[in-house]
Amino acid sequence: MTDSDAGRTALHIALEADGDGAHPAAWRHSGRPPAAVLTSAALRDVLAAAEGAGFTLVTFADSPLPPGTGPGTAAGRLEAGTRAAYVAPLTDRIGLAPTLHVATTEPFHLATQLASLDHASHGRAGWVVGAAAGPDDLATVGGAAPAAAALHREIADVIDTARALWDSWQDDAVIKDVATGRFVDSRRIRHIDFEGPTFSVKGPLITPRPPQGQLVVLVPDTLDADARADVVLVGRPDPAAVAARAGQAREAGAPLVFADVEVVLDAGRPAAARLAELDGAAEWPASGAVRHVGSPEQLVDLLGRLAESVDGVRLHPAVLAVDLPVLTERVLPKLAAAGLTRAPRAGATLRETLGLPRPANRFAAAATSN
Repeated sequence: MTDSDAGRTALHIALEADGDGAHPAAWRHSGRPPAAVLTSAALRDVLAAAEGAGFTLVTFADSPLPPGTGPGTAAGRLEAGTRAAYVAPLTDRIGLAPTLHVATTEPFHLATQLASLDHASHGRAGWVVGAAAGPDDLATVGGAAPAAAALHREIADVIDTARALWDSWQDDAVIKDVATGRFVDSRRIRHIDFEGPTFSVKGPLITPRPPQGQLVVLVPDTLDADARADVVLVGRPDPAAVAARAGQAREAGAPLVFADVEVVLDAGRPAAARLAELDGAAEWPASGAVRHVGSPEQLVDLLGRLAESVDGVRLHPAVLAVDLPVLTERVLPKLAAAGLTRAPRAGATLRETLGLPRPANRFAAAATSN
């Protein structure tokens, strides 16, 4: 997306909105009982603030396992796709991208759930590809943890299968022909007939083609699936390392690259003091991503440097209740004033907001060429 006034490419700003924040002790500073994170009000408040501030999209982390075992974490979390579906009709411009895991979710159901989300949001859905595949993760579905090579193959197969299923209905398959009593033209609905080493899918999907044609697929850089991504999420510790990994993703064919940035901001008291208190309750393990601990102004400077090598950033606030208001009041307005970002417009699809074309249906194209 190009900001013609500033003559530069706008930086897309995403927000990770799982739980009370990215820090394991975030629940202690949320200002509400731990179980309140499971309520609809908590989710509505975060999405309203993010959309009002002009965030491009929100992602929802998830795992086959509970989010933690320490005091206060027994509240657990709601499934990410369910959270995204709930807020879809409550929003009109922000993208919604839940994490769904390839090794613990049936590929057909995964593709269907995501297509339904795209319909519910009128084209604002994305998918953060998850690859939780440890023994405990797979035990939740009665499976065994795969070897690294097998998991890599399954990641590729599930992404390819989901994309094929989203094309299994042509855009004009729904005809609603009253005269003949036909709702669909079956000639425009295809079986994908996928056969792989761990699963097979005949298809077609049970929902019409998503409004975007293909949902926006966001892939963490650690999964080595850059060529299958619309957005590669880069988690590296500093701008130079981010730029190097972003270059690799682009060479592999990824249209867009976002940097993951964890943030602890000055909010009533210095960010370093806040982090020390949080870590005193529960240590925040290093994720490998950039971690900013400091002022909003310093964060704006950091994002400006990252904008030289990436198309967007995904912010992970340590404590949503504390850091999100600072982001909405002191960071995004400064980025907008500098021409570094701008809010999505109401009614736009996520692909339109990101400047990605709507892909042609592969089966329709094949039929035309024949």
